[in-house]
Amino acid sequence: MRSFDGKRYWLVGASAGLGRALADKLVAAGADVVLSARGEDELKQAVAEIGPKASYVTLDVADNDDVIRAAEEVGEIDGYVHLAGVYWPLGAKEWDADQVNAMCDINFTGTARVLGQVVPNMVKRDHGHIVITSSLTGFRGLPGSIGYTASKAATMSLAECMYADLRKTGVDVQVVNPGFIKTQLTDKNDFNMPFIMEPEDAAQIVFDHMSSGGFKRSFPRLFSLVFRGSQFLPDWIYYRIFS
Repeated sequence: MRSFDGKRYWLVGASAGLGRALADKLVAAGADVVLSARGEDELKQAVAEIGPKASYVTLDVADNDDVIRAAEEVGEIDGYVHLAGVYWPLGAKEWDADQVNAMCDINFTGTARVLGQVVPNMVKRDHGHIVITSSLTGFRGLPGSIGYTASKAATMSLAECMYADLRKTGVDVQVVNPGFIKTQLTDKNDFNMPFIMEPEDAAQIVFDHMSSGGFKRSFPRLFSLVFRGSQFLPDWIYYRIFS
């Protein structure tokens, strides 16, 4: 079991939702947390609620200069959790270039931007813990999810590549692939969301995974079987079912 006592974790995308709930879990386990997001008011409120073991640094993952500035301000860390993302329910027939570009840039490239400031320092020290948030949608293409699913598939692949490179070093890499979590993002959906979870329940699963030595955790478990199993279906069956 991993110990968090006395460790310092940077959580990006943590002013609300899953990230905010996960910060509580880490602090309860003895960690100090640095929260980052774009909105300073929300970050101030979160830090005030958590208490003296929390601090914040504003960050826009779409701005490379701001990422460099924030990483320097945060300083040395033991762990990094990436949770930042944007989402609009959107299909190819209704392609909105600005929204698709934003999902790809923030969800995937934004992840790589911050990791570009975090990973080299951890590799140099041969010490660190990185947790990347992807999604069950990343396992295979889905209708009505242009931009989001592609960005999450890329994020999952990024985590897999990092794990392959770093698994025998002192830098631990993990990825979590959640299903529907009740947040401002899923509030945009006007369709049924099976097995939708409260942020606190999802945060407990993520924290348990972080405490373990495993690489990948997809949840809710039963719902994840649908997405993981879909990888083995031939195209003609898969698209007949999922389209």
